[in-house]
Amino acid sequence: MSITIRPAHPADVRQIRLLVDDYAEGKRLLSKATVTLYEDVQEFMVAVDGHVIIGCGALHVMWEDLAEVRTLAVAPQVLGTGVGSKLLGALLNRARQLGIERVFCLTFETEFFARHGFEEIDGAPVPPEVYQQLLQSYDEGVAEMLGLERVKPNTLGNHRMLLHL
Repeated sequence: MSITIRPAHPADVRQIRLLVDDYAEGKRLLSKATVTLYEDVQEFMVAVDGHVIIGCGALHVMWEDLAEVRTLAVAPQVLGTGVGSKLLGALLNRARQLGIERVFCLTFETEFFARHGFEEIDGAPVPPEVYQQLLQSYDEGVAEMLGLERVKPNTLGNHRMLLHL
């Protein structure tokens, strides 16, 4: 297996959609509208084996010093082979390039993220004045990070984790 990690292209969205759907069925990831995947394609990195996408993940900037790792998924046949770690590493490198100091995730996979330096936190990882600004976002992921009531059913059981770069 020869794996390449690269930025996603719009032509990759169909394969990303399949990965997301696999995990959304098991309630391990939130489903996303296909149009949202296209709109956010520039945030995604993909792991490619030949011409097949075997993993994906996104880095979403939330504030000047904070970003979120989103939609990190690998094909079931490559679980435990390091593909997820390579994708996460590429996303963290991108965060560093952007000058991001903290990376947040909302996840069930606490052991995986803990192995990469993330620590569980309570509440939103932003001060009150930033929290008030983020309330103006239309992004559902921001609402999840803030723990807003309208998204609670989607996030029950997820853990908030943070990494200081």
